[in-house]
Amino acid sequence: MDRALVLLRAFREEDGPLGLTELSRRAGLNMTTALRLLATLEGHGFVKRLPSGGYLLGPSLLLLGDLFRRSLRLEHHVMPALERLRGESRESAAFFVREGDQRRCLFRLDSPQLVRDVAHIGEARPLGRGAHGRSLIALEHGEKLPVISHGERLPQIAAIASPVLDAGGRVAGSIGISVPLYRFTAETEGLCAPLVMREAIAMTRDLGGDPAPLQAAAR
Repeated sequence: MDRALVLLRAFREEDGPLGLTELSRRAGLNMTTALRLLATLEGHGFVKRLPSGGYLLGPSLLLLGDLFRRSLRLEHHVMPALERLRGESRESAAFFVREGDQRRCLFRLDSPQLVRDVAHIGEARPLGRGAHGRSLIALEHGEKLPVISHGERLPQIAAIASPVLDAGGRVAGSIGISVPLYRFTAETEGLCAPLVMREAIAMTRDLGGDPAPLQAAAR
């Protein structure tokens, strides 16, 4: 892995296609090792071999760079939204993303109140359970928004969540609020549900998405 990364770093901005000999020299590798590593990198799209035999950086790096830029952009939109949710509800606010058949907490702000839900950034849970777990697949299953759960993930916790869409109409994540069940009254639900939908729709617009599917699924 280290030597493959050294090969990638051998490319410079001003370069055209580089030959095996030059790449081996820059990376400090023998040509046999360099050729083997380049074949692996080419298989994953990190380099592209030209018919002439030269190598260029491949499209997978562009995709990774795009993912990196989008993750930074996402944080810029998520954190102000969580600040507003926590400030107006005085409850914990979080943002989850889907990873296969799980959902992972990327961003979270804890409630200022002494009794509150406890969760951790980076924590992974199954899809389909809890407000965020259902929110991430809600549009696929025709579930009404926002998704509201009572004691599904933890027996004493209620939550409200809604998906957020990106410019391609894909689910970028789930934003929502979690509340100790004893505090989750009709008044609390009446306050928090519109807040969650407001932020999900606003963030969808900010990401270049169309909030119409969220609005159509609203309760």
